[in-house]
Amino acid sequence: MLVLGIETSCDETGVALYSSEKGLVDHLYYTQVRTHVEYGGVVPEIASRDHIQKLSPLVQTLFERAKCDISQVDGVAYTAGPGLAGALLVGAAFARSFAFARSIPAVAIHHMEGHLLAPFLEAQQPNFPFLALLVSGGHTLIVKVSAIGDYQILGESLDDAAGEAFDKTARLMGLGYPGGPALAKLAEAGNPQAFKLPRPMLDREDFNFSFSGLKTAVAHLIQKNPEILISAKADLAASFQAAVIDTLIAKCARALKATGLKQLVVSGGVSANQYLRQQLDSQLEAIGAKAFYPRLEFCTDNGAMIAYAGYLRLKVGQARDLDFSVRARWGLDELKG
Repeated sequence: MLVLGIETSCDETGVALYSSEKGLVDHLYYTQVRTHVEYGGVVPEIASRDHIQKLSPLVQTLFERAKCDISQVDGVAYTAGPGLAGALLVGAAFARSFAFARSIPAVAIHHMEGHLLAPFLEAQQPNFPFLALLVSGGHTLIVKVSAIGDYQILGESLDDAAGEAFDKTARLMGLGYPGGPALAKLAEAGNPQAFKLPRPMLDREDFNFSFSGLKTAVAHLIQKNPEILISAKADLAASFQAAVIDTLIAKCARALKATGLKQLVVSGGVSANQYLRQQLDSQLEAIGAKAFYPRLEFCTDNGAMIAYAGYLRLKVGQARDLDFSVRARWGLDELKG
């Protein structure tokens, strides 16, 4: 089976081909960062229009690079949510039209399921059941994964997601857009113990997160001592990053202990953070657990994870009728196997 994957949930256009025999055949990715940088964030209408312009040429280039003909495709997978409704509709309309023209099945994929399954594109893969930390600009979730489609959300962010907190704090520090990667890069030169910042909700025994108060603590610190942004900017970035990551790791360790699981999948945009990976690997080793990550290029939104998730769904006969819809909000626990 050869599956074409389409990802257009936000500001990245991703396409990929996944084969049941060869694995990932090829993938291509286009980011709109340069398009949105002057606005300081993603503009939904501009994102949708850019997907319209880029998607078809990307798919054509994908087939050329893979030396593959469209007649060889057996099914199409597309991101149907959550995400920006207009952007999602571009990918969904393209995928459904492609499938209709070829008389092949198409399947709607949950964006976060794609991230959750991204580590299965690697040589080292977890075994079911496992725990997953899905951490990105829009979501921070701890999920117990018993099987494909059998997802129990144990904890989630009650306000800002971790990636969102990175971006907002970077904006407070004048680091521009996209702020999260810029803050993480600056933190490499800083002292993570320089400023005492809160580790939110660690006094609670649940697995939920809250990062808006941490962002506010940084804002108050800057207001009281604006010279920090000149004399200790890297230290502030490192201290903020350490506070977020300490919180993520503490909650994951607590969830692993509570469930008795020893495997942790870490995926989503923030999973590319090297400090997170270093600290997590070290602390999980101490408790006899192991983390599994996607390669860096599959941490961000990409077509490969959608193609793979689509392959798993299509091979058990899941497909949609000709009509389609997208969901800007869609709970991962609403999925079924």
